[in-house]
Amino acid sequence: MKLEILHVPDCPNVALLTALLKEALAGRRDIVIDQREIRDEAEAATRQMAGSPTLLIDGADPFAVAGQSPSLSCRLYADEAGAVAGAPSLAQLRTVLAQGPGQ
Repeated sequence: MKLEILHVPDCPNVALLTALLKEALAGRRDIVIDQREIRDEAEAATRQMAGSPTLLIDGADPFAVAGQSPSLSCRLYADEAGAVAGAPSLAQLRTVLAQGPGQ
């Protein structure tokens, strides 16, 4: 499984997403988390980044919303209770990591 975080320069939520992913992946030494800085709208469109940060699992965004446009803006995620944060919750990450891409 390949994990990649797409983000704009100085995105304050990259550290949060990275920390949550490391907790969700505790004990999994076979998975590397790569980060890719996206600097312009064209690259955001090419990489299908729906805001910063965007997590890709094997190239797919498990939190994609139909009709959502590529963006360099901050991305917000709603958790199980409807609270909004700059990254998915730990529970949401564990679910998508267990399911794999495209689920």
